Amino acid sequence: MMERYSRQMLFSPIGEKGQRVIQQKHVLIVGAGALGSANADMLARAGVGRLTIVDRDYVDWTNLQRQQLYSEEDADNRWPKAVAAKRRLASVNHDVHVEALVMDAQDESFASLFEQQIDLIIDGTDNFETRFLLNDLAQKYRIPWIYGACVGSYGLSFTIIPEQTPCFRCVMNHLPSYHLTCDNVGIISPAVQMVAAYQTTEALKILVGDVRAIRRSLVIFDVWQNEHRFLQVHKLKNEHCPSCGTDRIYPALRSERAKTSVLCGRDTVQIRHTHPFHITNMMEQMKANGQQVHGNEYLLMTQLEGHRVVLFADGRMLVHGTKDATFARSLYQKYFS
Repeated sequence: MMERYSRQMLFSPIGEKGQRVIQQKHVLIVGAGALGSANADMLARAGVGRLTIVDRDYVDWTNLQRQQLYSEEDADNRWPKAVAAKRRLASVNHDVHVEALVMDAQDESFASLFEQQIDLIIDGTDNFETRFLLNDLAQKYRIPWIYGACVGSYGLSFTIIPEQTPCFRCVMNHLPSYHLTCDNVGIISPAVQMVAAYQTTEALKILVGDVRAIRRSLVIFDVWQNEHRFLQVHKLKNEHCPSCGTDRIYPALRSERAKTSVLCGRDTVQIRHTHPFHITNMMEQMKANGQQVHGNEYLLMTQLEGHRVVLFADGRMLVHGTKDATFARSLYQKYFS
């Protein structure tokens, strides 16, 4: 089966030796949206031995414009993104072991993933709370990770190597705060593909051990405005940083996880619950009571008081069409507590 990688092995920085190394590696992808799915597709085609994909959401029709792993059937059936990604990747490269985890990275169980061997983390998330968590876990367990973000026609990426580069907290403390999201200013697919290309390229460098080739700058670009910059950020490494400094305390690991949160850039509130839902039983009970409900073994979807509500098997509930956390909690208590 090495023939499928022949063109990649002809690329001298990888070669046959590097290809065999890649096939022994384990990459954790957090977030299976636009960036996560693009990275997963390229890494699976490159022959990475094991991919673990973590995502909390399901495939929606609005995703199809830029999230390349998903189909209209996935959107129709509201498959969890991690599950849909695994199914698609199995048809791309059956030799790659893909683990799909339908969960929120803010759940307590997420940190337990780091007790296994992970060679690299790819950031496909959409919020800074999760990125700070990833940063602290990466620093604690000494795992390289590759930050990426995009909105509109704008994108950026930075490779973070524990003990060598500034960490995410070091860099973010010196950059302007951006409040734009794809839900309020949109996004075009080329911006996604460019960020993902930078991320996957850096991933391959790290996986084959080509340390000298790793980009040490933060790349920022706007494909529509024809702008491209590389910011030298090595001087931003802070010896007093609570995440990577000499007296690190990993603040994101110590902070209490919020049970209720408004999803970034969306009129949606998520409520986390410690107990899982028995989706099949709940669907049967709700249908018996005359409630319109549909879904699959991972989630169910219904309408409550004019709002689309989604329950996940891991115990989470999404209330669409509101940013009012109090209202969302009241729905949960009224119908499911």
